[in-house]
Amino acid sequence: MPREVSFVLPLEQEPRSLREGELRFAAARALGEPPKDFGAVRLLRYSLDARPGHEGWRVTVLLYGQEETPPPVPATEPPRIPPPPPAAPRVAVVGSGPAGLFAALELLRGGLHVVLLERGRQVQPRRRDLAALNRGADPDPDSNYCHGEGGAGTYSDGKLYTRSVPREEARAILEEFVRHGAPEDILHSWRPHIGSNRLPQVVEALRRTLQDAGAELRFEARVEALLTDRGRVRGVRLAGGEELEAEAVVLAAGHSAADSLRMAEAAGAVLVPKGFAMGVRIEHPQPWLDALQYRGARLTCPLPPAFYELRAQSGERGVYSFCMCPGGWIVPCATRPGQVVVNGMSLSRRDSPWANSGLVVELRPEDWCGRRGGRFGWPALLREAAALDGDPLLHGETRAGKVADGRLPESPEEDPWFGARVQLALEVVAAHAGGGAGRVPGQRADLFAAGRGEAGEARPTSYRPGVTAVDLDAVLPPGIARRLREALVRFDRRLPGFAGPEGQLHGVESRTSSPVRILRDRRSGEAEGLRGLYPAGEGAGYAGGIVSAAADGRRAARGILLSQGQSAGRNRR
Repeated sequence: MPREVSFVLPLEQEPRSLREGELRFAAARALGEPPKDFGAVRLLRYSLDARPGHEGWRVTVLLYGQEETPPPVPATEPPRIPPPPPAAPRVAVVGSGPAGLFAALELLRGGLHVVLLERGRQVQPRRRDLAALNRGADPDPDSNYCHGEGGAGTYSDGKLYTRSVPREEARAILEEFVRHGAPEDILHSWRPHIGSNRLPQVVEALRRTLQDAGAELRFEARVEALLTDRGRVRGVRLAGGEELEAEAVVLAAGHSAADSLRMAEAAGAVLVPKGFAMGVRIEHPQPWLDALQYRGARLTCPLPPAFYELRAQSGERGVYSFCMCPGGWIVPCATRPGQVVVNGMSLSRRDSPWANSGLVVELRPEDWCGRRGGRFGWPALLREAAALDGDPLLHGETRAGKVADGRLPESPEEDPWFGARVQLALEVVAAHAGGGAGRVPGQRADLFAAGRGEAGEARPTSYRPGVTAVDLDAVLPPGIARRLREALVRFDRRLPGFAGPEGQLHGVESRTSSPVRILRDRRSGEAEGLRGLYPAGEGAGYAGGIVSAAADGRRAARGILLSQGQSAGRNRR
């Protein structure tokens, strides 16, 4: 049997650059046995430890005896999936993000017909829409950083680490990416990452695999209604009026497709409120972070750009760094005119001179109810946003009263949409404070931490539309601003200078995850109240990243295959 061996390498010996013999020698030395007693070695995983006194690469390998035959290395060629038989049932998959793509792959392998419907454009035409956004243009509601082939992750970094998916399942998803052109290093790295320059090519390769297996892919095909019959989905209607029949529908529309959730609710699905997080994105010069974390070691060792993970408690709520992008950029992620939203991304080499991360406050459904919601400051935020924008989410009637009046529900169940309302309200108020043309409100970290109301001047930034210097206390609800300030001061104790003048806050980071969840049956995966609908991924409220969304899409597909009497994996090759 192979032996799993862990050891530490010095910083100058990056594990992925070592030859097999060098790894075998290091593993044998860790065991105190001669290297000649062993044969093949397989790298399992590695991670970087930059803590003072612990510096080094922590490596785990599988070490085989001289007579043992290791398993084949993971495939690097796309799979060949035979087309389904003509009489096989058809499934409509709404959304081409990771949940939709992996649901489609699983359904095809199970022998079903698939029509994949994406409201946005393919990855290459989509680039033009993103370029316009970075020049300050209004977003195209159907083609932007959130909507389009591959979903929000395609041009927002391609981070692949997750804690919510079992290791074997996560490995299978990573291997699928490798088969479609992702670097093999993602199978071993403690922070697997593809990069926004490589991920579009991976998505295109996935498209070709689906098409070769007989799937029908339709872009610029926004689904506006679910067709139902006696409590069961029977297909979808597109924005142009075309109707498509289907035995089942996978709704994998992503965390920024509130209209898709409203569509599901109108058809009979049950929606409930869900916790999420909102805040800002903070940016620092990458050389500052490298010097702080590595203490000069990056000058002589092949180390990646430094990163951080930060978390603090402010009262009973967490404040944490989110989607940290070393060597990256801040990008505009609004999905319609009149709002601003920011996110981070980086290329595969992570060679930008900037480091950025979300800095967000945990919110739970009880935080928008009654007196507690009043202390957070939601009523004033809702009234201000309603005066600036006519979106129905800001003007609707609820059991608590009119949203534009700032009425708060007494319980989360009174208004499942309240989290989405305050999310939109903050984006609208931030757009107004930014002054238009995609500019965002921002403030130097030291001025915000001091809390004296000084707007100061905007610092240089990677965010291309630009930053308008403001006092962020005039933009953020008090319950969020106070918690961010407390956490910022604490983070500065761990990373001296984090709350210093070189840091800059950008508003707002509001789409960490969906604030609404579609209830589904735990066994079948179908939506409560609407048979044949399989909600999946981030937009449905069941994932929080590329890998977890892909895993949830596969789960939805397996539920459909079970309901159709098919065998998942029948056509695996």
